[in-house]
Amino acid sequence: MPVRNLCILFFCQLISATGSIVVVTLGGIIGSTLAGNPALSTLPVSLMVVSVAATAIPATVLMRRIGRKAAFMLASLSAAGAVLLAAVALTQQSFVIFAVSAGLFGINMAFSQQYRYAAAESVDARYTARAISLVLVGAIGGALLGPELVIRGQNWFGEVQYAGTLTVLAALYVLQGLLFLFLAPLRSETTTAPGETDRQLKEILRQPVYRVAVVSGAVAYGVMTLIMTATPISMHVHDGFSIEATANVIRSHVLGMYLPSLFSGFLMDRFGTVKIMIAGALALTGACIVGLQGHSYLHYGFALIVLGVGWNFLYVGGTAMLTLTYSMSERFRAQAINEFTVFGVSAAASLLAGAVIHYFGWTMLVTLPLIPLVLVLLGLFIVRQDRLLRRPSMRQA
Repeated sequence: MPVRNLCILFFCQLISATGSIVVVTLGGIIGSTLAGNPALSTLPVSLMVVSVAATAIPATVLMRRIGRKAAFMLASLSAAGAVLLAAVALTQQSFVIFAVSAGLFGINMAFSQQYRYAAAESVDARYTARAISLVLVGAIGGALLGPELVIRGQNWFGEVQYAGTLTVLAALYVLQGLLFLFLAPLRSETTTAPGETDRQLKEILRQPVYRVAVVSGAVAYGVMTLIMTATPISMHVHDGFSIEATANVIRSHVLGMYLPSLFSGFLMDRFGTVKIMIAGALALTGACIVGLQGHSYLHYGFALIVLGVGWNFLYVGGTAMLTLTYSMSERFRAQAINEFTVFGVSAAASLLAGAVIHYFGWTMLVTLPLIPLVLVLLGLFIVRQDRLLRRPSMRQA
């Protein structure tokens, strides 16, 4: 497999994961400090996820017009500006400015979520699952660096807590933009397969495998977002755990999300994508069950780790399954619908998290995901013998 693009995407994924962890960890905590109504404490994180969903289709259109490389660079610079604006919000003690900055930060996330497609389009079709999983491994570095930035950087600007964390994060996003200068042309930008199909969107949507792939990705991200967004509030604000303990649980969660990427692509090659996705849905169910058992540090930690593993298997598997359903000429329209659906559900889950945790508590929050997870398992069972999933290799990225 080509090393250059995968290495660049690996390090850019590391930076993006670092930023996401910082914003998710601090979003609810800062929100609860600045907002007058506790139920609005997760609004900044929710606006971030809403922004991801709202930007998903425009991001795809922009990449189609100017290429992934230039679009990724612009998105990195937008993220740098967003986190600097968040630092300004802290100096002004403005909840509105902080919420706006979080929304702007989501623009970059809509683009960074497509690193996995850039990875798939950088390699031969038979290596798609491995390329996706290997690039996501970069987030492991983010899992280590993000909490350190939160803990160590919180008092770098003594008079404004967390401003130092956000300033360093802005510098990392500038570095990310520079890294994209060296991204080589993708296979999809240099080759056209003979006899390639170019179907209307409605024809792509009719495919059962496409629908199950989209729903699986949406449920994986929605369940993960719901529980992860509420965890810092439940731990730090409601149960009184320190910011260090809360950050460590989020760190463990993100490691659980991305460490399996070291081998999940190989597992899909060995056992099949559907089986690994089923394992992911079952793991997400297990995370909810663990969360129902109590509020100790171990309960939070173990539930969030299992949540991360389940997300990885179901989300990476859903992405790999999705690539089986379209040709290169169809990729942008198929990917746009998927991204909009996945992050629309994630945005709804994030908005729901603050209200549910405030009005109904942790137990209700970890009970809600069980029904959609059962539906995902049913869908995977239905398509398990579909002809697309029996193909020995992918015909597209």
